Amino acid sequence: MSNKKTLVLGASSNEERYSFKAVTKLLAHGYEVVPLGIKTGKIGQIDILTERKFYPDIHTVSLYVGPNNQKEWFDYVLSLKPRRIIFNPGTENPEFQKLAESHGIEASEACTLVLLSIGNY
Repeated sequence: MSNKKTLVLGASSNEERYSFKAVTKLLAHGYEVVPLGIKTGKIGQIDILTERKFYPDIHTVSLYVGPNNQKEWFDYVLSLKPRRIIFNPGTENPEFQKLAESHGIEASEACTLVLLSIGNY
């Protein structure tokens, strides 16, 4: 299995949030995770990061930020040069998807939790 280091954008320490569940499930499946959010906190033993710095070798960005708040993240996400962006339910954004694809990034409307549960991540 390739590691597919994943940046979870919109990470939250609230156990009810899907971003929390995604980070937990990715870790349980052995993936390296960079949880990036707007507020500090913890998901299990991992600190939620808030600094928009360059994290090397990001394979996938799993998006948990609604379309209305994505524009401020466009340049940052593109600068990471991920291989793919997963637009989880509720984050679908044709403008961002087209922009990602124009940069050679696979953009898919999918659910990280479902992909993990069916072994298709």
